[in-house]
Amino acid sequence: MAALAGCAPLSPSPPSSSLPTMPLLRLAPSSLGREWAVVQQLDVQAGGQKRSFEVALEVDARSVRMACMQWGHTVARLDWDGRQLDQSLAPGWPDAVSAERVLSDLQLVWWPAAAVRAALAPGWLLTESAQTRELSYGGRTVASVRMLAPGHIELRQHAQGYTVQVHTRGDAAPVFSTP
Repeated sequence: MAALAGCAPLSPSPPSSSLPTMPLLRLAPSSLGREWAVVQQLDVQAGGQKRSFEVALEVDARSVRMACMQWGHTVARLDWDGRQLDQSLAPGWPDAVSAERVLSDLQLVWWPAAAVRAALAPGWLLTESAQTRELSYGGRTVASVRMLAPGHIELRQHAQGYTVQVHTRGDAAPVFSTP
């Protein structure tokens, strides 16, 4: 999702020095537990700026493929096979936006909590309810995901200083646990 923030040619706000940087998730494509294809509209807010993107996402047991489009042009592609992450970026793509962060944000939002928890280092905690998911370290929330309405998800990277509003088409919604 950030596919999400990673799709933003924006400078994030300066990270909060009191929060640790979220670890980079590198979960196997198969750990999503299903094949899936979705198109999303992303509104990324960082550094006082806002940009919108269309993202096409496909996942199967072998790979995660994502294309990020703006004004009808593909500006970034990402392919993750569980071992190697390949990216293709349009000229002018900002160096600060990495494929690793995009993949990690995507997996934080959409992958099952059990898969995310299994990948976390000691000290990190993932909690969730029917509408939210929070990643914290030392009792401090580093990243949060909220379902604001059907088809509308918000990802906040508190430590990195950006927010992504995700609007999905169809019945795509993360599956959070019930309280």
